[in-house]
Amino acid sequence: MRSHWAAALAIVLTATVGSQPIRTLQETYSHGAIVRLDTTQRTIHLVFTAHDLANTGSAIRTILQRHHMRASFFFTGAFYRSAQFAPLIRELKEDGHYLGPHSNGHLLYCDWSKRDSLLVTKEEFLRDLDSNFAAIASFGIPRADASVFLPPYEWYNDTIAAWSREAGLTLVNFTPGTSSNADYTWPELGRQYLSTDTIFARILRFESTSTSGLNGFILLIHFGVDPRRPDPFVHRLDELLTILEQRGYRFARF
Repeated sequence: MRSHWAAALAIVLTATVGSQPIRTLQETYSHGAIVRLDTTQRTIHLVFTAHDLANTGSAIRTILQRHHMRASFFFTGAFYRSAQFAPLIRELKEDGHYLGPHSNGHLLYCDWSKRDSLLVTKEEFLRDLDSNFAAIASFGIPRADASVFLPPYEWYNDTIAAWSREAGLTLVNFTPGTSSNADYTWPELGRQYLSTDTIFARILRFESTSTSGLNGFILLIHFGVDPRRPDPFVHRLDELLTILEQRGYRFARF
């Protein structure tokens, strides 16, 4: 995996990306971030993000252990500094999972409706990231071992991607198409809410109908969910991983 990722980095650093996703020999990019890896390989990168919630974290860890699987976890500095979450973070590290940055204060980098409108300066962006890395270092993880970065809110633009590259980081985001990232929603959000059964069905439908299946997918699930959500996706995560393994996929960490 290290050799493949090194090859990927060489392409990332030279890619010129517009507003539409583009595909290179191995990766797909959107707004300067990798959103999918090699579609010729039957490999999925399972990623989890968190800022202030971890109510499904222990269950997620247990499921990954059951499948002898390693994943990638992107936490904010606030999450890393929480005494409540520290034992679970240490356990994830002991299990061999990737632990990386997700910003320090879960900043919104750019406007939701005008993506090219930045809401942070470069200095604010870098200072916030430095604080995130300081929190990661408290778990014995040097910055060089946490250089793959998933942005807060999974929302960014080409400028954020450029700043990330200048800071020696590789920006990644989830692969669109399955709605797995909607597992944070709850019924009171109306049409925005997607049930776990709906997300589960969409993932498998994408896998069975896409010519490349879930090859190279970055599949994002939240590490914790709002208490108002009646059906956390973790309830069907074990089943999903079993099905995908039976279909020949392997799971890798960054």
